[in-house]
Amino acid sequence: MRIAIATGGYHKPGETFVNRHIEHLFGGDTVVIANKLNGSNPYDRPAIRRSRKGFGVADLWQQPLASVMGKWRYGATSVPYGQTRRALETFLRAERVQAILCEFGPEAVALAPVANALNLPVFSYFRGYDASKDLRKPRNVTALRQTMPRLAGVFAVSQFLLDNLARHGISHPRSHVIPSGVATGRFLPGGKHPGSFLAVGRLIDKKAPDITLRAFLAGAADHPQAVLDIVGDGPMLEPLRAMVAASGIGTRVRLHGALPHDQVREMLARAQVFVQHSLTDVKGNTEGLPTVIQEALSAGCIVLSTRHAGIPEAVIEGETGYLVEERDEAGFAGLIRGVLDGSLPTDGMAARARALAVERFDNGRLLALLEDRLLALMPKAS
Repeated sequence: MRIAIATGGYHKPGETFVNRHIEHLFGGDTVVIANKLNGSNPYDRPAIRRSRKGFGVADLWQQPLASVMGKWRYGATSVPYGQTRRALETFLRAERVQAILCEFGPEAVALAPVANALNLPVFSYFRGYDASKDLRKPRNVTALRQTMPRLAGVFAVSQFLLDNLARHGISHPRSHVIPSGVATGRFLPGGKHPGSFLAVGRLIDKKAPDITLRAFLAGAADHPQAVLDIVGDGPMLEPLRAMVAASGIGTRVRLHGALPHDQVREMLARAQVFVQHSLTDVKGNTEGLPTVIQEALSAGCIVLSTRHAGIPEAVIEGETGYLVEERDEAGFAGLIRGVLDGSLPTDGMAARARALAVERFDNGRLLALLEDRLLALMPKAS
């Protein structure tokens, strides 16, 4: 089946889940619709921009009326119109597209009316902010409610996101949980270093790296063999450096900044424990099901994290890791201390983590599952 992958920006190296679909879904028989084209097309796929920029001034005359009509009919002003829409429709026909998979809810809001007009099945994949922070704006809730009946099916990376949508009156009878998945054949356990802790991710509020750092400093204070590596860049990097400098045990905490994915994979292979204190930030933004936690499980890491979003769907307490409530810094420090002093059982945990990842999060299996579900949800020819 030839399918269009709709996303916010193309190409974004960090969006591994989107890129995997573009490169591999249905054998790579894909085209790309993006709100913004970034000038890079590593998979050499036909691509088109769905936003107005780049299609001349003719659409500007229609913008006021189109915005009013879009909000009235669809609850949104992002639906393409005029020359932009005609170019998009021509592209979809010329490329013989049979369905559209919208990565993230806003893409579905914008493209569902276009797909419906062309009698193309359209699907939405929810991954995090689009089913959490975005729902704080009533206009986004309205738009998604109006979009749901236009979709042939809905996917989400965790049940948490589907439940959160449902709490806002947004649901679809054909909804499925399919995590993003990881390459379990590449993220393999290596020689684990006892007392090694690793955190990976953007250094932003919803990842709470400051809580992770303070919890490590408290939990590992009496265990000089313990070390923490923090990989990632972001606005909290400099404050973290100041905290490390003031801690007095800075040699046991290494802030690496952003690193290539292959290097992160090697670090996961060697790390005994993966730590991530995810939480809902002040803007309401949440995780979906963090890919790096799936990678850590695949690499045989014991995972210490929070009862947040889809994380409890991956980290089975007492089996593959341990969890605390969001912002429970003392509890998180207690988990770190418990792993180090042996008061928390961890025997066999690394092997169980690896087995769970292979069973539930292998991206080859999940890609095949997504293909099967898409085909099953396609309208039957009359």
